[in-house]
Amino acid sequence: MQDLPPALSLLLMLVMGHWLGDFGLQSDRMAQEKCPGCGHTLSWGWWMAAHGGIHGFLVAWISGVAWLGILEWGVHMLIDIGKCRRLYRMVGDQSLHMSCKLLWVLLAGVTGSITPG
Repeated sequence: MQDLPPALSLLLMLVMGHWLGDFGLQSDRMAQEKCPGCGHTLSWGWWMAAHGGIHGFLVAWISGVAWLGILEWGVHMLIDIGKCRRLYRMVGDQSLHMSCKLLWVLLAGVTGSITPG
């Protein structure tokens, strides 16, 4: 993606990483067990922390910015808790996650974490 502006390249990579984390790496079991009150083999919080941690790792790895990964970890869990509580459906959930990716790119640009070239 060297022919794209750095911010757009980062955004595309973060979006692709999100799809990997939410659909490729999340098992059906994790999708169910991460929600409070769904009958658990292990406390739902562990499942949620693991799922959020996967997303945090992907954001930190792709962006090269550890603090963005930490933000992603926490915010991803909050968004998913809202979905578990049926505050919104899949479209709302994914829209919030994509909005975060855009915010991470903006924050990385403002703080100088991404530079041209």
